[in-house]
Amino acid sequence: MVGEDRVIMSVKELRRVHVIRQTREKKLTQVQAGIVLGLTPRHIRRLIERVAQAGDQGLAHRGRGKPSNRRIPEKVQTKALTLYAQRYGDFGPTLAAEKLAERHGITLSAETVRGWLLAKGVTHFQRRKRPHRAWRERKAHVGELVQLDGSHHDWLEGRGPRCVLMAYIDDASSRVYARFYAYEGTIPAMDSFQRYIQRYGIPLAIYADKHSTYHSPAEPTVAEQLAGVEPRSQFGRALGELGVELIPAHSPQAKGRVERLFKTFQDRLIKELRLAGGSTLDEANRFLEDYLPIYNQRFSVQPVQPADLHRPRPASRELDRSLCIKTTRCLRRDWTVAHHGHLYQVQTNVRATHVQVEERVDGTMRMTHQGRALVYHAITARPVKAVEAKKVHPPRCPVTPRPDHPWRQRLRPERTRPAAAAGT
Repeated sequence: MVGEDRVIMSVKELRRVHVIRQTREKKLTQVQAGIVLGLTPRHIRRLIERVAQAGDQGLAHRGRGKPSNRRIPEKVQTKALTLYAQRYGDFGPTLAAEKLAERHGITLSAETVRGWLLAKGVTHFQRRKRPHRAWRERKAHVGELVQLDGSHHDWLEGRGPRCVLMAYIDDASSRVYARFYAYEGTIPAMDSFQRYIQRYGIPLAIYADKHSTYHSPAEPTVAEQLAGVEPRSQFGRALGELGVELIPAHSPQAKGRVERLFKTFQDRLIKELRLAGGSTLDEANRFLEDYLPIYNQRFSVQPVQPADLHRPRPASRELDRSLCIKTTRCLRRDWTVAHHGHLYQVQTNVRATHVQVEERVDGTMRMTHQGRALVYHAITARPVKAVEAKKVHPPRCPVTPRPDHPWRQRLRPERTRPAAAAGT
């Protein structure tokens, strides 16, 4: 009716109105009404008294239209949005809520921040619908499979050189180990894996893409085809010596955990480095030493099985012999070896035509032959072989044999003609 106040009710409240009316009209007992509404008879009596006093409006929720008691004060909202605009303009709601709590003491939920930002017209962080992918179950044990990849990105945002983040993520627990390098190559891969082994041990398998650092692009030779083996890169050879299986990933989605990790780091880690003021590789790596334990504590999960399949870390000497670049070089007759445009003089007495050169991750080099270390030193040029002077002999005087010299005698006697046959 005109002039009367309208009351907004939910479907649940309208159902209560109908049942209470039937109860007041004696069509239902209070016990039956309680069974229909899922309430006690005592509560039904309270509702009947409320309708008798205020009418059907008495069954509407009394807090509807009133501000919530847990409503965040307006000044807190204003301060949070001001800080976001000044310092965290490119942060997502989740990371922004974390920084507001850590650095400013303003505790808000990520969805609260998201709602405020959407109301202000900030929409660059909105979630996008992802295509459906087939899901692969995690491995059951820690160390059973570790995904490896490198991410080329401007991690320092122009404050320092562009670099590569080499990251390892355990498939069972999502535990992360990472380190920054100037480039993605064999030496950085071996150095990062050596550091991983020193911290956690040797995993059973490594899951990496088909980058030439991890898998050799060379075609197999005839001997390799006959032997049934595939050509391996230096990194693959090192993993084989350590007993680690190297599994190739045929698509980025196949190693989705490490790819998703890079997406998270390119959002979170970049901003954390900005707040920390890191501008060099050393500063970035020192920051990771403190950042990764906090990250793993928050985002890692418990594996299905508690057993850790990492094998114990071997001795540093054995690790250096495997995690290195091994090449075979010719040992010349002057005991010199050419390697990367440099000459080296071998001082160890060894009977060999070829030696093995090992380039280690710490920058040192080692020459061996059949496992024996050789002593050598660098030289600038090949040694010049000394030429011996030829001996000059005096001219010989002619010698004339004596008349009675055997040479002057006839060596064979004269042949005599045989006597004529009788009767001829």
